[in-house]
Amino acid sequence: MPPTTTQIKQLVSAARKAAGIAYAPYSKFQVGSAILTKSGNIYTGCNVENASYGLCICAERTAIFNAVASGEKKLNVECVVVYTSTEKATAPCGACRQVIFEFGPKARVISTCRGNERIDRPITELLPDAFGPEDLL
Repeated sequence: MPPTTTQIKQLVSAARKAAGIAYAPYSKFQVGSAILTKSGNIYTGCNVENASYGLCICAERTAIFNAVASGEKKLNVECVVVYTSTEKATAPCGACRQVIFEFGPKARVISTCRGNERIDRPITELLPDAFGPEDLL
């Protein structure tokens, strides 16, 4: 079932709040994310940077990993919202797209920002010809 308008507003608000606690001392690019699972739960995440750049983690993956760590059984992500305090909306990076697909092959991905721009696409459009768990069978 697609997320309701009310749920999307809740996700945007949660993602915006998560961006405010991001640890981004190097890039100053604070990102927050909120996901809605099929069970109706919302989980959030923010980006966390590290002096060794390869050890950084994005907000989208943090939110999904928080759901897994919280014991969400058979995680099925229905919607992912990404918020940046920029004038232009920013879509998830390639690594995040792959993780989103792993846990939500039919997920809707909405990128929002301080400005008015909004990107709203299915994960399959953001990651065409994706590789998933079913490809390992």
